[in-house]
Amino acid sequence: MESMACSPEMVQSPESVAHAFLRAINRQDADATVALMSPDHRFIDSLGNVVEGAQEMREGWAAYFRMVPDYVVAIEETYSNGPVVLMLGVAQGTFTRDGQLHAENRWQTPIAVRAQVADGKVTEWRVYADNEPIRKVMARSASSQ
Repeated sequence: MESMACSPEMVQSPESVAHAFLRAINRQDADATVALMSPDHRFIDSLGNVVEGAQEMREGWAAYFRMVPDYVVAIEETYSNGPVVLMLGVAQGTFTRDGQLHAENRWQTPIAVRAQVADGKVTEWRVYADNEPIRKVMARSASSQ
């Protein structure tokens, strides 16, 4: 059963918790991400914007998955030091305003994620990525409407 794979009892190390969280993101499963967040979870994007609270992030992830329904992060390297896990890879997806996926709206960018984990929960998820590829697609999409 997939939901059991994300239960805190089964994923003990900070690295395994961070990877379980990322698998939930790659499945576009906002509920599973929330199950792996501490109640006081902090999300920090690459522009420094902060969202606090697991329930607030449920809304945030759900909205992002509607905007980029095929969003996926492929991790190439992982480093951990105690409760901190650093993952490096590539994020990609297709931006949509209407739910339709068009090849010209596909983007990808290098990404680094810094996860802070405590007691089997992600307490902070900090993303470092160049947002310019999706911004260009969004601008092009807005001008064509």
